Amino acid sequence: MRKRALAVSTIALLTLLAPNTFAQAPAHPAVARTLAIDASGDPLVEFEMMTWPEVKAALAAGKTTALFYTGGTEQRGPQNVNGGHNLMAKATVKAIAIRLGNAIAMPVLPYTPNNASAELPGTIGLTDDLLAAIIERISEQAITTGFKNVIVMGDHGGGQPRTYAEVARKLEEKYASQGIHVYYCDEVYKKAQENFDSWLLAHGYPRSLHGGIPDTSEMLYLGGDQGWVRKELLTHALGDPVPQLGQRDSQAVGQIQNFLAKQKTTGQESIDRGAQPNSRPNNK
Repeated sequence: MRKRALAVSTIALLTLLAPNTFAQAPAHPAVARTLAIDASGDPLVEFEMMTWPEVKAALAAGKTTALFYTGGTEQRGPQNVNGGHNLMAKATVKAIAIRLGNAIAMPVLPYTPNNASAELPGTIGLTDDLLAAIIERISEQAITTGFKNVIVMGDHGGGQPRTYAEVARKLEEKYASQGIHVYYCDEVYKKAQENFDSWLLAHGYPRSLHGGIPDTSEMLYLGGDQGWVRKELLTHALGDPVPQLGQRDSQAVGQIQNFLAKQKTTGQESIDRGAQPNSRPNNK
């Protein structure tokens, strides 16, 4: 009896592991229809939460814009977790993809240019050259996958905008003749931060830099009940958290839609995607 049970279990396991069973199985239309909504009830737009048949079906349905959003791992004061950039980035890029309706949010890149510190041990960073190489590689991988538009964005300041713009320009020149375009969207972070700073000043709050009011407010809004912020330490933070957000997704959606609209009206375009100088301090 035990041998029979063992044999059945072994056969079941081999069946699950057989490569031809799932890895090469033809996509069934019902799969994409059934799983078009994610576990939270939102449209299924996150690449890392999709299966390959779902990605294939989404591309065929017109979701041919890949959104690459970089986060970052760094200290954000004693009250905010070190992965704040990544946590906010994931929520932001998903919101952008949903509002666009024709895009898929690619996995957030968790490391960006920065330098570690033994005094404030929360930062792990890349160099600008490494970031450029990574963005170029994953953008071209997305193109190979079947995406026709690639948008690069970042939840960070410093010298990164220049890196994004240079990579986008390089790939645009390489692929535009094939009807494939790569853009750098600079309004998702810089402009939203400036709008938030203006709101703070208008309401009697000081301008807030790294790990300050904007960061803490957004992290409280998105993950205040998930341990993103040590609420008991807020009294030691600079300024008071406020509920209003900078609406990063709204700024980015408009800019991306403008990029895509220009393709329809001008055909083969050559847009100068140079970034505006970022006024944020190098560690933000």
